[in-house]
Amino acid sequence: MSEPSKTLKATLMKSTIGAKPQLRATVESLGFRKMNQTRELPDNPAVRGMLKAVAFLVAVDGEPYVRPERSRYKIWRKRSDKKHKRGN
Repeated sequence: MSEPSKTLKATLMKSTIGAKPQLRATVESLGFRKMNQTRELPDNPAVRGMLKAVAFLVAVDGEPYVRPERSRYKIWRKRSDKKHKRGN
């Protein structure tokens, strides 16, 4: 008898708004259309590679999902001196 094919259960946890087009295409190719949608995907190296590329957007059952944090620092830039040089 044939063994049942192994599948992975993945859930889209974070929106692709603002993501690069390549990452958005990867999420679409995995079959996700909405946030919090769960899909059963075949367990093969191609799918695992795609899930690894979008790991910060997708949660896989059996693996802990860690939501990415916002950066804790701000890059301070020097203000323009043009206005002050003009005397305004």
